[in-house]
Amino acid sequence: MTTRNRVDVIHGVNLDMLGRRPARHYGDLTFDQLEQQIGEFARELNLEARFFQTNHEGELVEHLHRLEGLADAVVINPGAWTHYAWSIRDALEIAGLPAVEVHLSDVDAREDFRKVSVIRDHCFLTIKGQGVEGYRAALTAIKEKLDL
Repeated sequence: MTTRNRVDVIHGVNLDMLGRRPARHYGDLTFDQLEQQIGEFARELNLEARFFQTNHEGELVEHLHRLEGLADAVVINPGAWTHYAWSIRDALEIAGLPAVEVHLSDVDAREDFRKVSVIRDHCFLTIKGQGVEGYRAALTAIKEKLDL
């Protein structure tokens, strides 16, 4: 039996600016620290995490197109693209992998436009407002999904 433990952790627009964004919404970790913490969570769960971040929508779409045979699941935080990037929604559908949508902040408690997610219907779970711990919850849910 093949082990299914490869998780692609995808970060979209402006996530690389953590540490410069309002800490009240995004916490005080830098982007590098966030990825290090997610990597530790993944190792604790015997998951193999691979990271991708871009500020270019087309690059994120192309990345999703290339996941076949490289990943077993996806954790995705598209940043502001969550709310309007139909191209990312469609690419996530094409990828056809179990996916969890993660947001550091509680998007439902912020501006009205942040309450809309165009990717949510292609994710089996949405986690918001838990900061970095939301990624632990996402990886745990993915491990349970892959172990089925």
